[in-house]
Amino acid sequence: MEVLGIDVGFGFTKATNGKDFIIFKSLFGDATDIQFRLNIGSVSFTDNLHVTIGDQSFFIGDFAEQQSSVRQFTLYQERLLTEFAKILALTAAGSINEKYVPINVVSGLPIGYLKQYHQQFSKILIGHHEVIYHQADGSKVTRKININNVRMMPQPLGSIFNLLMDDEGKIVNKELAKQKVGVVDIGFRTTDFSIFDRLRYIERGSTTTDTGIAKSFGVISKKLREESGVSIEVFRLYKAVGAGVIKIRGKDYNFAKLRDQVFSNAAGIISNDIERLWADDWDIDTIVLTGGGSMELARYLKPLITGNVIPLDNKIDARLNNVQGYFKYGKYEWEKQSSETPPPAAEE
Repeated sequence: MEVLGIDVGFGFTKATNGKDFIIFKSLFGDATDIQFRLNIGSVSFTDNLHVTIGDQSFFIGDFAEQQSSVRQFTLYQERLLTEFAKILALTAAGSINEKYVPINVVSGLPIGYLKQYHQQFSKILIGHHEVIYHQADGSKVTRKININNVRMMPQPLGSIFNLLMDDEGKIVNKELAKQKVGVVDIGFRTTDFSIFDRLRYIERGSTTTDTGIAKSFGVISKKLREESGVSIEVFRLYKAVGAGVIKIRGKDYNFAKLRDQVFSNAAGIISNDIERLWADDWDIDTIVLTGGGSMELARYLKPLITGNVIPLDNKIDARLNNVQGYFKYGKYEWEKQSSETPPPAAEE
């Protein structure tokens, strides 16, 4: 039995089995014929994600962005589940699990969507699947996937388990385990607020808002369209936002000032939400900022938060915090069940 953490987000899909990781944009497109390939220099696995699932072939992530004529991207939860989740999750699962063994998956959904969609997500994944990976040299690799169980949780809890546990699912951060912790999980489409009090999930003060960084990206995209006449999809702004400049048809457009304004505004909205949602939870010991959006917003948001905020480690990709925690919790949950299973009766 293997344990796999999978996080299908609006911006990126992430997965880990504790040893290997994969992360790619939650984007797919039509698999067109590429007449000539030339790869010079270092090429990662995710640079050429071309898969066949069932009778359909797709380019995934950056490969779809670069090569597909028709690309699929969404900021709607229902569509993410019905049209995207299976393709993206199975692509990730097959990428890092070579053996055909039963897999137990832990994943998460935004708190506001968990009750409505958790069973649907599980049904999509449970069962036997086959994914064919088309290599750059024309060869094919077939991976058979057997997903035995799926455990769902509120997304922010992944970051808590990542801080609490080691890779074997054992609680090692004893001090944090005794605390009341607030989590602010800033994603691409949503921001989740969650409270974890001495290893107990607290419903009050835990909710989802739509203040993800996609809104800020949308404002930047609109301004660039006004100045350049070109409509830029929000998923093509990731790298440019960090630099504050983008080249469009040979001309540099500097939007660093606008970026700082929209990010400061988003941080202000999130800090106000914290004050409102956690007004009765003044005894929170520690606040954790996590999620891919925290990498952009942390420096704007942290000064606005009153309390003990765990600083982000710049050496660690914050987009992986939840999925690492999913894996660790899976190790804890299923290792515990294995240890509780009584030994078989002795043969007479």
